[in-house]
Amino acid sequence: MKESNNIFLNGLNQSQSLAVDHFDGPLLVIAGAGSGKTRALTHRIAHLIIEYKVDPSSILAVTFTNKAAREMKDRLELLLAKRLAIITHEKPWSALEVAEQRQIRNRIYREISRELWIGTFHALFARLLRFDIDKFKDPEGLTWTRQFSIYDETDAQSLIKEIVTQDLQLDPKRFEPKKVRWAISNAKNQCLLPDDLSKSQEGQRGRLVAETYRLYRKALAANNALDFDDLLLIPVQLLQQNENIRTYWHNRFKHVLVDEYQDTNWTQYELIKQLVTNGKDPSSFKDWNNRSVFVVGDADQSIYSFRAADFRILMGFQEDFGKKSQDNTNDSTLVKLEENYRSTSTILEAANSLISNNKERIDKVLRATRGEGEPIKLTRCDDEIAEAEAVIHRLRILDASNPELNWGDMAILYRTNAQSRAIEDSLVRWSIPYIVVGGLRFYDRREIKDLLAYLRLLINPSDSVSLLRVLNVPKRGIGKTTVQRLSDAASQLKIPLWEVVNDPEAVRSLAGRSAKGILIFSELINELQSHLLSSSPAELVQLVLEKSGYLSELIATGTDEAEERRRNLQELVNAALQYQEESEDANLEGFLSTAALSSDADNKDTSLNRVTLMTLHSSKGLEF
Repeated sequence: MKESNNIFLNGLNQSQSLAVDHFDGPLLVIAGAGSGKTRALTHRIAHLIIEYKVDPSSILAVTFTNKAAREMKDRLELLLAKRLAIITHEKPWSALEVAEQRQIRNRIYREISRELWIGTFHALFARLLRFDIDKFKDPEGLTWTRQFSIYDETDAQSLIKEIVTQDLQLDPKRFEPKKVRWAISNAKNQCLLPDDLSKSQEGQRGRLVAETYRLYRKALAANNALDFDDLLLIPVQLLQQNENIRTYWHNRFKHVLVDEYQDTNWTQYELIKQLVTNGKDPSSFKDWNNRSVFVVGDADQSIYSFRAADFRILMGFQEDFGKKSQDNTNDSTLVKLEENYRSTSTILEAANSLISNNKERIDKVLRATRGEGEPIKLTRCDDEIAEAEAVIHRLRILDASNPELNWGDMAILYRTNAQSRAIEDSLVRWSIPYIVVGGLRFYDRREIKDLLAYLRLLINPSDSVSLLRVLNVPKRGIGKTTVQRLSDAASQLKIPLWEVVNDPEAVRSLAGRSAKGILIFSELINELQSHLLSSSPAELVQLVLEKSGYLSELIATGTDEAEERRRNLQELVNAALQYQEESEDANLEGFLSTAALSSDADNKDTSLNRVTLMTLHSSKGLEF
């Protein structure tokens, strides 16, 4: 590695330096596993800002996970802080006092990192929609406001089940909401609307899926809610149909970086195209002056085709975004990162040998910078119980023979979550601590979803799914018959359910003996809404816990389960506090978006001394 006068090129290998120093135009970086792509991405952003004087607010960087986004921001801040320490204090970073380091990091945050847009596709385009969704012209005349809720998979399936059973009067066992949800999601990921789907479907079942899709979109709009797929599909439609909005964001983001490009789908590709070329055909786009699109990926690592990802998007990048020279040859830049800093040569030789059988790939050969390492071992077992025992036996040998290893340094990976049972049984028998990633998500726990429903209702009263979830939680003596009467009245009047619940006269005429509980609930929501502008997200979580009676009911119950739920709710307060620390302009909408778009893999705590159990897909981007 050659030393450079540029701090952001120091310590990089030749290929990484080429990628970092690239300024304008398209660049495809083929980055093998463990080849230092995050380092290259981070140094590139710093290089653009400091060496090329690029405005931080003109940089958009897309990561595959929220965890990767946080890691990139943290690395970038530290990289810039170390440079600033030399300039302002004439000392290396390690020689500064903690208070001095904090002061410099805060300055970097205020002046640079808070201006950057770094996050997942879903997080970034949810943020864009908070600015512009009210300008969206839906083909079916549906509307949303900037205070929209984000429905997770549980909420989406619940809404579809209601449509299947009530609107279409179908048997959910024969017309399964989960499968219908998957079909609708697949359609959205291909930028298809209900009419498009209906034209492509054959038979009665296909027509029913298309009709469910239509009713589902209508129900989402009535609740002022979007599902995960809408966070990408609606921005595509918005940018395609509104030239002013598209031009604004095109001019805003001069430098677009995308990680894990092999796992993008066609909706995400369309978003990148709209931003980078302002809706023009990428192959004919010529205005690359002070503008770049920088994508990092590897077709060999494409594992999300079941989520509509298509590695052919990466394979076609040079043709799509290639700069054409006068003789019509493609001079788009390609850089390969082939030095692996993570694995031994034994592992890489096996990986290279296996993947070389793939035909549709951009050829590369990973080279190890570490030693040969131990040979790869294959153990054949008679059944899953014997297999689990063999795996745990290996863990115990590693633990006994390597004092520097902790349980938290080890992971057991499997193809599907269902395979964890035998392994968990064996871990319990040997008293080995473990954590399962990808089981019940923290934000899917009943008590967490209850509190989030309260919070969503505060900023989006049209969210009837959230309202129905907490109207009688904790119990207020409101029966199902009363709730149905209120819902029927809202449907007949074509108004949100909240408008009926918040109308004392309507409540008294419809609710009978349940009226008192409903009036108490509406007063509670109105009171909590009065704190929206003056309270932080963490304070609002605490207010809901206390004023709703949720916390006091758990304490009064006094069981172990109730205590565990109380601790989970305290962890929600902590999550809100952490969000506030990481965001200077923290607000409830932002916290709810963060919660809705998080995953257990994003929140993996590496300090916990427990063996990690997870699927191969969930392990993407993690190291053990």
